Amino acid sequence: MQQIMEYLNKLNPEQREAALHLDGPLLILAGAGSGKTSTMTHRIAYMIREKGISPYNVLAVTFTNKAAKEMRDRVETLVGEGLNMWILTFHAACLRILRMHADRVGYEKNFVVYDPDDQKTVIRNALKERAVEDKKMTPAYILSIISDCKEKEISPEEYERTNGENPKVRLIADIYKSYEQTLKKNNAMDFDDLILRAVQLLSEEEDVRLFFQNKFRYIMVDEYQDTNYLQYRFVKLLAEQHNNLCVVGDDDQCIYQWRGADINNILDFEKDFRGAKVIKLEQNYRSNANILAAAHSVIKNNRGRKEKELWTDKEKGEKLRYYRADDDKEEARFIAAEIDRLCGPARSYSDIAVLYRTNAQSRRFEDAFFGKGIPYRVLGGFRYYDRKEVKDMMSYMRVVQNPSDDLSLERIMNEPKRGVGDKSVEKLKALARVRKESLLAVLSDPEVWEGLSAAAGKNMEELSAVINLLAQERENLKVSDIYDALLVRTGYLSALEKQNTVESESRVENLLEFKSAIYDYEKEKEDAGELGTLSEFLEKISLMAEVDNHEAGENAVVLMTLHSSKGLEFPVVFMPGMEDGLFPSWRSFDKKEGIEEERRLCYVGITRAMERLYLTSSEYRTMYGKGEHTRESLFLREIDKSLIEGDGIWADKGFDRYSGIGDPTPDFSLGEPFRPFAHMKSAAETKAAKPVLSASELAPGDKVSHNKFGQGLIISLEGNTASVAFDSVGIKKLALDIAPLKKV
Repeated sequence: MQQIMEYLNKLNPEQREAALHLDGPLLILAGAGSGKTSTMTHRIAYMIREKGISPYNVLAVTFTNKAAKEMRDRVETLVGEGLNMWILTFHAACLRILRMHADRVGYEKNFVVYDPDDQKTVIRNALKERAVEDKKMTPAYILSIISDCKEKEISPEEYERTNGENPKVRLIADIYKSYEQTLKKNNAMDFDDLILRAVQLLSEEEDVRLFFQNKFRYIMVDEYQDTNYLQYRFVKLLAEQHNNLCVVGDDDQCIYQWRGADINNILDFEKDFRGAKVIKLEQNYRSNANILAAAHSVIKNNRGRKEKELWTDKEKGEKLRYYRADDDKEEARFIAAEIDRLCGPARSYSDIAVLYRTNAQSRRFEDAFFGKGIPYRVLGGFRYYDRKEVKDMMSYMRVVQNPSDDLSLERIMNEPKRGVGDKSVEKLKALARVRKESLLAVLSDPEVWEGLSAAAGKNMEELSAVINLLAQERENLKVSDIYDALLVRTGYLSALEKQNTVESESRVENLLEFKSAIYDYEKEKEDAGELGTLSEFLEKISLMAEVDNHEAGENAVVLMTLHSSKGLEFPVVFMPGMEDGLFPSWRSFDKKEGIEEERRLCYVGITRAMERLYLTSSEYRTMYGKGEHTRESLFLREIDKSLIEGDGIWADKGFDRYSGIGDPTPDFSLGEPFRPFAHMKSAAETKAAKPVLSASELAPGDKVSHNKFGQGLIISLEGNTASVAFDSVGIKKLALDIAPLKKV
């Protein structure tokens, strides 16, 4: 006891006040780096050791297994092991409650929990029963709608009733109903059901509700700003009787609204729980004063927030460093050079993090670090060239380069889904072995198509035709032309777009960013007066993709998205891509609350830095294979200029940062921010990836222009093949099905 009280005496006054306040609703507004976990764990220890509250009567819930384990370990360090106390994630707590009373919501106690793969299987079967191809309506898209409905307690019938009577809505409602029936029949729940059924149980079964209300007399919720509607209902139902609810969170760090988090849960806490005490933890133990001042100068512009300001008794520290690069390659080179300069006896690579807005941005830094021999690791995701969609497209390109590459073809034969199951694949491989032919040769045989289902046969015919055509013409096409054709003609890009989920959108961005790698390669060859080849490009990328550049836990620079960085800290942080349209994201300009959430994300990024913070932007950025001039981020313009050194910050309304002439007040009437996605949707790509001219539009003597070979003259036409004399490479025979020709 003495040890615990001594430790409590070492807490700052606000932390100590929060730890000692046990009765009634309590909102702890815990700013970034303010020691919230210590406050929570010592509050629990004080309850048990000093006040004699049984661990049986305490519930602590958080969002991740890692956070729950950390809290449990720290409490056990203070009060001893073997506590009969629930320190769990929301899902684990609900699962435990449902195991005890599953029969009350129509399930047996041995119900199973379906993972995402199980869920997709159920949806695919429902689509198959209705003869709907999952290319047209993907399982991931349907599951995202079902999940959203469950979070809002919307039944299939209510979904159909409130969303109109169009055929698509009726079909989704019908599949939703079938999905629920299948789960019930199989005595199964999904992850959304765990919270939904627990809320239903507590709402409808009074004796169960009273039991758990009496059991959990003291409830604590971590990261309360990230709770959704159902989680809020779950907590409110449990806390109704004793009202001893302590929630800990920071509205300024609510960055997950896109996946259901409702910031109003924390903003309205005092309305929902009358008489609530509010304690603000504003002393930051992580960052230097200049970094905190910069974070506040950004976040104070949000209207939907509780008033607070982080402070520290640390020194001011270095000013933020801002660098405006000419282009994004230079931006990456600058960051790599600065890391090289910083690291030495006093600074390790692992002290440094590069935090970016989108996963696709990692490629530039991976390339730059590889060139300088800087070790790195990607947290919260895969290295760029290890991502599934990138590896899939590399496999497509390898088969075009080498039609005998059976391994690459096997990888992408069913990507996207083409109705060829594992057994069919094994039979096709066996046939190739017997015939002593490549797998592509077997797939190109009409007799083989007839041996498959009608849909699978048609799909294999289309796939083999695309690959054979591109393989035949690969020397006559730029690498980017081949890539565009593969993205569109194989259906890979459109299949991802139809999923319409956050994950699929990120995958599309990664695919489109791969075009920037191709663009860089072609530009290098053009500058050298040479013609690039698919073979050479694949060799170059393979070197990058195959290098074992990192091991978990090694001394390496950390690359990660801003979303993934929440809860972490680093002595040195780089935040690249500070441009309108990239950060804040171009999507945020279309939503009322979009900029506010992006601003919170900026605040999270800034407060990850302990000692040094670098902000960078690029005058000209190539993303998704397209170059654009950019304007500096709104958030850069909000930071107090006295806190930054380096390049000046450009402002709107014609303000000249060098002469100081004009109005520096931000004004978005200047026009649209950079929207990198607009030109790259599959509809636009289809036009670029299909032939521009047909044989009927050409005649001998016509002048034409070719993407790769420049200007030429049509010599002859035979069927769908044109013989063209080019100044640069002489006479070439081109298949008009794919040749990127334009009349001059």
